[in-house]
Amino acid sequence: MSSSNFPDETQPSLRISVPLQKLEVLAPGGKVLRRFRISTSAAGTGCKEGSFRTPTGRFRVAAKHGRNAPAGMVFRARKAMARIARQGEAGDLILSRILWLEGLDRANANTKSRYIYLHGTNHEAKLGRPASQGCIRLANADIIELFALVPRGAHVDIV
Repeated sequence: MSSSNFPDETQPSLRISVPLQKLEVLAPGGKVLRRFRISTSAAGTGCKEGSFRTPTGRFRVAAKHGRNAPAGMVFRARKAMARIARQGEAGDLILSRILWLEGLDRANANTKSRYIYLHGTNHEAKLGRPASQGCIRLANADIIELFALVPRGAHVDIV
């Protein structure tokens, strides 16, 4: 394992609790800077391709998409679609910002090719309980804030 697989202790990191449906932003040293309600997969946890489950383990933010997009902007294939979604509309839409995860463990090494993201949602009323198709959903205002707080390469633990 190369040293690039270990967290950079000089930047914030993320800790995601599936049982609690919470995301914490941690300062170097571990102090909690911010907490957000989230929604992980309705199908539970797992790393299998096509499972629609949220992977667990160690990750890093491989890429960030959506800088300066308006809140609620719909993304497909990480491209803005020039359409703002309404809360509660059908589908598991990817909105506002994307933090694309890359797995650092053998079991979750397929995470990036599974397109597992942290992203805004059109189902904010479901935050706090499992409801996604594998990604980690946040309120649109929260993903916009998180996008500004967390650099590309930041370490993420999902437990």
